[in-house]
Amino acid sequence: MTVQLWTHCRAATMQSGSVAPYGLVEDAAIVVEAEQFAWVGPRSRLPREWEERCDERHDCGGALVTPGLVDCHTHLVYGGDRAHEFELRLGGASYEDIARAGGGIASTVTATRTATEAGLLAQSLPRLRALMGEGVTTVEVKSGYGLSLEHERKMLRVARDLGQQQPVEVRRTFLGAHALPPEFAGRADDYIAEVLRMLRVLHQEGLVEAVDAFCERIAFSPQQTQRVFEAARELGLPVKLHAEQLSDSSGAQLAARYRALSCDHLEWLSEAGAAAMADAGCVAVLLPGAFYFLRDAHVPPVELLRRHGVPIAVATDSNPGSSPCTSPLLMLNMACTLFRLTPEEALAGVTRNAALALGLKDRGELAAGLRADFVLWDVPQPANLSYAMGFNPRRQTVFKGRAL
Repeated sequence: MTVQLWTHCRAATMQSGSVAPYGLVEDAAIVVEAEQFAWVGPRSRLPREWEERCDERHDCGGALVTPGLVDCHTHLVYGGDRAHEFELRLGGASYEDIARAGGGIASTVTATRTATEAGLLAQSLPRLRALMGEGVTTVEVKSGYGLSLEHERKMLRVARDLGQQQPVEVRRTFLGAHALPPEFAGRADDYIAEVLRMLRVLHQEGLVEAVDAFCERIAFSPQQTQRVFEAARELGLPVKLHAEQLSDSSGAQLAARYRALSCDHLEWLSEAGAAAMADAGCVAVLLPGAFYFLRDAHVPPVELLRRHGVPIAVATDSNPGSSPCTSPLLMLNMACTLFRLTPEEALAGVTRNAALALGLKDRGELAAGLRADFVLWDVPQPANLSYAMGFNPRRQTVFKGRAL
């Protein structure tokens, strides 16, 4: 197996429990064997055996090195756009007003159902490449704009194909319980029964790795969400939840009962919800892009999450209606400026904690035994990644030990 040695860098290892901020190692050495980190630490302490076994040497030229970024919440595969609704919101219409009038998710469902599989792939590929261009090596893609077996399958197949065609890992999440399709108007319980049928078929076809739902007053009730979670549990699939975005529906407590990987949005999270998440080990995924784009004024209770020790992740929520964004670096800045995360918390939110939000324990840190996904940046300090807006200092990405 090929052994690579990367030197002349500062490594923000993001290792949990590190005494140094960001787990920062000055004048670091990084040893990669095949697809994994074999050793990470100060260059002065590099064991001689790795020096002698080295097949390839890479001079990082003083770059900052971080783990590969993980975008743990996206709706990357969809048809069309919703620029017209953006205009309506600027004129005073709320997200809920538009949704209740037949716009919102429903309009994207129409565009996604109309698109061919090849067309969806062509529309989604530039969005994925934009994420990769800012250092993303793992991305979660949700379905939820098909809302029928045929079209949910189409979305998940496109997500799978994206990961097969590009040097990035794509994790597929079934979000059939995203909205009520027009053919089920007034019959939400019947549609949930159809979601359960879709889930079983799509899981059997190997297209589903996790299950999500939108538990909200404009979407599905806690009781209906529980039916979805029960079906996921029977299939051995982990669950996630869009929770407490527009109101406190106690979705976080429900998700915690099912040991959810994460609860996402959380603007209206209560203390009881935060405590339940902490007990269950749920990650809080904050989505500053949606908060900003919808001009929300109710900030997620970050101090509450800190107090209860809930891990905080940050994601783009890339989608056509509430966060048409493909910049994880901009999300770092927004997480700090809008939600008052520290730059270290924000960076942990797109590395270590984002990996936890997907149930992935083999990445998100620079540490021996983990997968060798990392990024070289032309900045002097980790805080520079959160500091600048509209600035991409990525020099190089390494995915599974392979320099891209």
